[in-house]
Amino acid sequence: MAMQQADYVVIDPQARGPEAVARAFANQVAYCRDNQAPITASVCEALHALLDGEWGERGGAVMRRVRKWAGPPLADALPLRVAGGLHALQLAGAEPDLRPIYEGLGPTDAAARIAAALERHEAFLLPWLDGPPQTNEAGRSWGFAAAMLWLIGKGLPPRFALCELGSSAGINLMMDRYRFELGGVTAGPENAELQLAPEWRGPPPPQRSFEIVAARGCDVAPVDLTDPDQALRLKAYIWPEFTTRFARMDAAVALAVAAPPQIAKCGAAEFLEQVLARPQEAGVTRMVMHSVVWQYIQPEERARIEALMAEAGARATPEAPLAWVSLEADRDTHRHELAVRYWPGGESWRNLGAAHPHGAWVEWAG
Repeated sequence: MAMQQADYVVIDPQARGPEAVARAFANQVAYCRDNQAPITASVCEALHALLDGEWGERGGAVMRRVRKWAGPPLADALPLRVAGGLHALQLAGAEPDLRPIYEGLGPTDAAARIAAALERHEAFLLPWLDGPPQTNEAGRSWGFAAAMLWLIGKGLPPRFALCELGSSAGINLMMDRYRFELGGVTAGPENAELQLAPEWRGPPPPQRSFEIVAARGCDVAPVDLTDPDQALRLKAYIWPEFTTRFARMDAAVALAVAAPPQIAKCGAAEFLEQVLARPQEAGVTRMVMHSVVWQYIQPEERARIEALMAEAGARATPEAPLAWVSLEADRDTHRHELAVRYWPGGESWRNLGAAHPHGAWVEWAG
């Protein structure tokens, strides 16, 4: 399937089998193409080609495992697991034959180059299939900052205790040290090392001031940014087209070295149950948040999270309110949708806007 012919087709995220594997890679090609990531699209297109029977066993043990993937490849983000490992080889300078692909030269033998790399580096690449991609991105923190401004405008206390599900490296948990410019509205310290100013479309959010009094998160496999090897792994999941993301990652690493975020190693529902069981300080808004995480959580755990939030929401008071902020991918529009719920008083989801997957632009509707 040529990249220009790749179309995104909505399928059951839990679908399994060879057809679901092929569709996961084709969808990833379309998703990358639509989000101005032609290099990553070409990598996924080459991997899609290697699924075809005419390539036989090319790609070695890595592609054999991919072709016979037991889980749901779309929900497991299988294409990005393989692409992340290949990008790590490129970043480490371990596979020169991949350089023309990552330099955007579009070699006609990309599938053969990738097949050879997969075969030569099986021991390195196979572990990349064992867990979901880590896509922590400081550029998405705009959504949490804008949501807090919006919630304050609805009368919630301007002091926030952040509880993040699926924190990965905890980059969003350090947002009290970021500076935001959101459609002319500013928040955060002026001299912050990390400055975020997405292209803003639409009216600005309310001009307010907020204070983050606590920030804790969880992840089943937290990333320690102070470990150079783990930091490199996180960089490998950054699409190579987006050079500004590498600069933001370097700034986040420096901030983590100075004061690392608090991340518990556990599942989202387990962490949330612990957080919601703790007494809440009056005058503080407890804000549960997540970005590009929901798709990786199994349906039964999602249901448990929803039930926990509903129960806690029923106990919320104006002096100790609860908010839920979600910045997740819409698989139909290929954009990230910012949605908010809060208790008491605003129990239904409210869509505040849409954005580029990595926060390059924002369409505000709040």
